[in-house]
Amino acid sequence: MHTKEIGKNIYQVELNTGGIAQLICSYIVTGSNPILVESGPTNSIPNLLSGIKELGIKPEDIRYVAVTHIHLDHGGGAGTLLKQLPNAKVIVHPRGAPHIIDPERLWLSSQSVLGFVSDIFGKPEPTPKDRVIPLTEGTIDLGDEGKLSILETVGHASHHLSFHESFNGGVFPGDAAGTYLPECDAVVPTTPPPFLLEPALTSLDKLIALNPTALYFSHFGKANNATNRLKAYKEQLKLWVKIAEEGEREGLSFEQIRDNIIAQDPIMVQVGQFVKEHRIYQKTVMENCVRGVVGYAKQKLEKTIT
Repeated sequence: MHTKEIGKNIYQVELNTGGIAQLICSYIVTGSNPILVESGPTNSIPNLLSGIKELGIKPEDIRYVAVTHIHLDHGGGAGTLLKQLPNAKVIVHPRGAPHIIDPERLWLSSQSVLGFVSDIFGKPEPTPKDRVIPLTEGTIDLGDEGKLSILETVGHASHHLSFHESFNGGVFPGDAAGTYLPECDAVVPTTPPPFLLEPALTSLDKLIALNPTALYFSHFGKANNATNRLKAYKEQLKLWVKIAEEGEREGLSFEQIRDNIIAQDPIMVQVGQFVKEHRIYQKTVMENCVRGVVGYAKQKLEKTIT
């Protein structure tokens, strides 16, 4: 079974990307107008289609695929997926739309940044321009008196959206609220370069203002106590940046700053070993996300000096 019911009209689809459980999931919001949230990566599309079939949903009935952003693990499979969903269009941030339509630069950049991880996700295929809907806000009718509201939540990326569903009052935050590790019931930052703290905090405030009942993490799964988690994540981001700024002022190496983050963030003390040993997170969290906050701290310090 790929699917699991997690709320009224909400199903989680385990994508089992690269054979790795609890790494990436998509969501299906059912109703008279079913919608997918996150295509996931190209190599996981067969598992996603299997999940759609499990739920008895006809591919031709799906009208929209809403992607939080265009990174390979969230929207990389959109072009491949739409070949199997004849009536669907992709909802994406306007800054991300060109890279859904022509993903070549996205793929080259991903290979450079992610290395072997990009091969696990797979190369994205182009999405026809007439099947792309660029939005930063709006509402999608789900039928059955339900709606999906679109919010711009930049910070993790300049092309990031989140979605709020009315059936249960939950939020699909993409990477705006971090990576949830269900094995540890903990959240770790998603802050790859070029990370910007202030927009990220503003986006979190938008989500907090919704007072959501749950967070449906793309990595990975449903988490309750949503508002408190969002508030805690704000403080965690500020802590990582503070540690990085102190390290930059002291002239510490990247490795030393990373080790300080692991030692001084109570969450990383709890989950650090798990993340270090994880096939994907050792690259994305321990390297790329730390580089994001270090890069932000370095730029901030340079501006202060000049």
